Amino acid sequence: MLKRVISLALTASLTTLPLMACATSANKAAPAARASQSSGKVASNARVADHYDNGSAPALHSNAALVMNAQTGELIYAKNSNAVQPIASITKVMTAMVTLDGKQSLDEMITITDDDVDKVKRSGSRLAVGVTLPRREMLLLALMSSENRAASALARTYPGGTRAFVAKMNQKARSVGMRNAVFYDSTGLNSGNSATATDLARMVQAAYHYPLIRQFTTTAEQDVWVSDSRRLHYRNSNALVREGEWQIGLSKTGYIKEAGRCLVMQATVNNLPLVIVLLDGAGSQTRIQDARSIRSWLEQLPGSWLAG
Repeated sequence: MLKRVISLALTASLTTLPLMACATSANKAAPAARASQSSGKVASNARVADHYDNGSAPALHSNAALVMNAQTGELIYAKNSNAVQPIASITKVMTAMVTLDGKQSLDEMITITDDDVDKVKRSGSRLAVGVTLPRREMLLLALMSSENRAASALARTYPGGTRAFVAKMNQKARSVGMRNAVFYDSTGLNSGNSATATDLARMVQAAYHYPLIRQFTTTAEQDVWVSDSRRLHYRNSNALVREGEWQIGLSKTGYIKEAGRCLVMQATVNNLPLVIVLLDGAGSQTRIQDARSIRSWLEQLPGSWLAG
């Protein structure tokens, strides 16, 4: 099988990611990752670490992808991982970190206003102008069901308003090592919000340290009372969370036309904690199918390989 060594710069950039707190014991770093052409199955622009290359690595259909050992920062699989592209509602993970860093009361009531209505893409929302909810529930809806008006309201009610909030998003991105990321809004509706898969792996690592982000992104469904007599039922935008067959520690989906179907997750497969980033999937099920392909591939590997 023809192989070549992945650039040292990419390997170094990933292995310096902050380690994620996980229940399983820390793994040793595996041998250097290499490019792999597995009988034509893996795309020529995909790279697979030797440690995980058993000839059955999947040909993922997302335009960009990254799979990483969440404990060691070891790169397992990468495809166009340094290409900058729109990230849609994956943005809301950064929105959540900035909101929580702001230390505003999560019990403070926030009212949806006309400023929160999407007048560019005209995306839908069940939070009507005038609905008032605690900041905690706005954060839950933004993360669990990708509610855009909730995310907008979180930024608007931040000290200094939306402009100050977005500035903090970009500052936070730099502080966690997202070298190519840029944010223009808190929702992801702005296609200028962009990053690489490598950047998003860093963001997932940072966000995992926030218990509420882990809790809210992995909540399968939730009822929210928007008035004394009206209750709305919301579901998680990630079907894998709703199915309950995965061990998921953090999750966020994203979609706008410019970004395609996107997904970031922290998930444990065969006791191996992973960060999975899937960007720019063409079909509505691409990100789900790719995630399942990754899981099936790693579950087939010998236990000694997974042990690191």
